[in-house]
Amino acid sequence: MSYVKIGNNVFRSKTTPIFFPDSDRLRHTYMIGKTGVGKSTLFANMALQDILNFHGVCFIDPHGESIDWLLGRIPEGRLEDVALFDPSDAEYPVGLNLLDAKTPQEKDFVVSELIGIFYKLFDPQKTGIIGPQFEHWLRNASLTVMSGEEGGSILEIPKLFTDKRFELKKRKSLKDPSVMEFWQNQMGKTSDFHKSEMLNYFSSKFGHFANNRLMKNILGQSQSGINFDEIIAKQKILLVNLSKGKIGELNAFALGLILTAKLQAAILKRSAMAQDKRLPFYLFVDEFQNLTSDTFASMLSESRKYGLGVHLTNQYFSQLPENIRSSILGNVGSLIAFQIGMEDAEKLTKEFHPFTEDDLTNLEKHNFYARLSLNGQISQPFSAVSLPPMDAPAKTAPENEIVKFSRLAYGKVKLLVEEQIKYQMS
Repeated sequence: MSYVKIGNNVFRSKTTPIFFPDSDRLRHTYMIGKTGVGKSTLFANMALQDILNFHGVCFIDPHGESIDWLLGRIPEGRLEDVALFDPSDAEYPVGLNLLDAKTPQEKDFVVSELIGIFYKLFDPQKTGIIGPQFEHWLRNASLTVMSGEEGGSILEIPKLFTDKRFELKKRKSLKDPSVMEFWQNQMGKTSDFHKSEMLNYFSSKFGHFANNRLMKNILGQSQSGINFDEIIAKQKILLVNLSKGKIGELNAFALGLILTAKLQAAILKRSAMAQDKRLPFYLFVDEFQNLTSDTFASMLSESRKYGLGVHLTNQYFSQLPENIRSSILGNVGSLIAFQIGMEDAEKLTKEFHPFTEDDLTNLEKHNFYARLSLNGQISQPFSAVSLPPMDAPAKTAPENEIVKFSRLAYGKVKLLVEEQIKYQMS
């Protein structure tokens, strides 16, 4: 069994290293703390140790700094294990198609996730902007686009309602009676006037992705460049740079939601795999409040038995929806708190007893309190000092070689992508 070292406990001049075993990390880890206290460094150190231990890792970074740091520390022997998803690399866009699904079960899952993503993007408070009729159109249109061997992307969904030839072509492959009924009876008997009223409202939600060149070249590819099943099964390293400064906040948000949905779908497929074949895979999401969805609640409650260890961090508990907070306190085995505000201290003091609210609000930088799952038991809370950024291994892979390999393995030349999308949309 391997482990990661997360810091040192210092008590009465005695320093004791803190080792976190792999098996206990499958019960998940949540870290909280104000900005600049050392959370990202601790996460990056843990991820690097996993990489050196030849584990499978996915690191989702909303700033890009941790990804850059990790890229400079990839050991030579793992160069070909790295898949870099960097949307700002416009010359070699990596396809990310949420509708890339084959079985009926997979299709049902991705449609549910897609509906959830549209709620998060356009109607997070569920005020009615995205409602039952939008859901109905989106569900049936998504299943229609996915029919047939060639599949399709979310950018083709509005085309079903504006291009009769495309609609009829896709309908030829349909086998689901309810979807066939949608086109034959519901849409077939709806007047052009009522269709056009709904169509403007429906299509406008796709406008940002269809008209934004960066997003179009990623989401418009009919097949995902990254095979998430393979990333997990072969213990590869998926580094996701969602720097909002480079690609914009809405783009980062949308891509992050799609990525986590794809990961969850791949993890759930492991239910058909023997338990002893489910090698551990570790997911790190820094500042995960930007990507909160019901997917995370599902991950925290179900994914441990499938071999996924989830590591999440953010600054304030109030940034999270109520269902995510409840899921963290109910399903996460290990809690780590750097310096936090008084409101969060009031909520979390009982988790770190006997430490007080004053203890939690007055921690110095790089110091934290932890309550870890160790050997299947929850430890007594203790104090610790985190480690400085780890040194690079003796033999590292050149960063430009990692980027070059990842481009060739997972990306496509922009000109070819744009020609393919132009053909699909013509």
